Amino acid sequence: MQQQRREIRAMKLCVIAGDGIGREVVPQALRVLQALLPALQVVEAEAGWDTFCQQGTALPAATLAAARDCGAVIFGAVSSPAHKVAGYRSPIVQLRRELGCHANLRPTLSLPGCGADGIDLLIVRENTEDLYIGEEQSDGDTATAIKRITRAASQRVAQSAYQLALAEGRQRLTIVHKANILPLTDGLFRDVARQVAAAYPQLQVDELLVDTAALKLAQAPQAFDVLLAPNLYGDILSDLAAAFGGGLGVAASLNLGEHAAIAEPVHGSAPDIAGQGIANPVASLLSLAMLLRHWWQQPALAARLEQAVRATLAAGTRTPDLGGSASTAAYCDAVIGRL
Repeated sequence: MQQQRREIRAMKLCVIAGDGIGREVVPQALRVLQALLPALQVVEAEAGWDTFCQQGTALPAATLAAARDCGAVIFGAVSSPAHKVAGYRSPIVQLRRELGCHANLRPTLSLPGCGADGIDLLIVRENTEDLYIGEEQSDGDTATAIKRITRAASQRVAQSAYQLALAEGRQRLTIVHKANILPLTDGLFRDVARQVAAAYPQLQVDELLVDTAALKLAQAPQAFDVLLAPNLYGDILSDLAAAFGGGLGVAASLNLGEHAAIAEPVHGSAPDIAGQGIANPVASLLSLAMLLRHWWQQPALAARLEQAVRATLAAGTRTPDLGGSASTAAYCDAVIGRL
């Protein structure tokens, strides 16, 4: 049944450019995807801070409906207020939860001329709970945030992580937690992940405290294969890992669920360079490649796109953040030429 649903939706993509450079990298990356999928049906929708300022909501009901209908989404970037604004909620966090995208996949790969060599790391992060549920309260002197970990969500993301590891031919998975300080919440996540591991004897499974994992990741990212973490730790560690893969400009991610998937370049809206046409589209392109591979079940097309991105970087065509002079459009033109 799930495969049938994916086939029905195979040529539909909800495009949410968002704010800032999201409006530059997403349309250019979409041109590349359309070179691979000429029959792609595109549905454009709005979300983000500008949308909130205009409509009073950062994720309009029409956008959520379009995302649900398409199943596949590309989400560019959003700006966020630096302080609490009444009525504002992060649209990408809300979208992940509404669509049930329970697993966030963050690969870090060695790309030509970018970052360190020999890295092929995947971080799988639980995507719907932990401190990200947004339940906070304050009396002005004391502020409290609720950290929620459930058995069901922990089991679901653990199963996804083990299945992805096997599908990609990986050998080792490390569970990340802080159960020595948080024995009930992080302890539950670790224990459930350990229980699920019993069904995957092909994988070597170990565990690390999150602070130790951060140290080892900073020292030798090449030593890791797959990391499985709760929401907050996975978010932080995946950005740390991105430093070794060339930075956030090339950091791709996919939010994967049973009924939807959201391709999401990790970088922010970058207001300092927005409108200049020089933003790096690599993260958007590689996120779309993940959508091709994991949602649309098109590994050959995903590999073609990834190879074209790598070949373009290797040829020296790069945006300014990677030491080049190419514009966003020029880089995507070069990728299309290689496709």
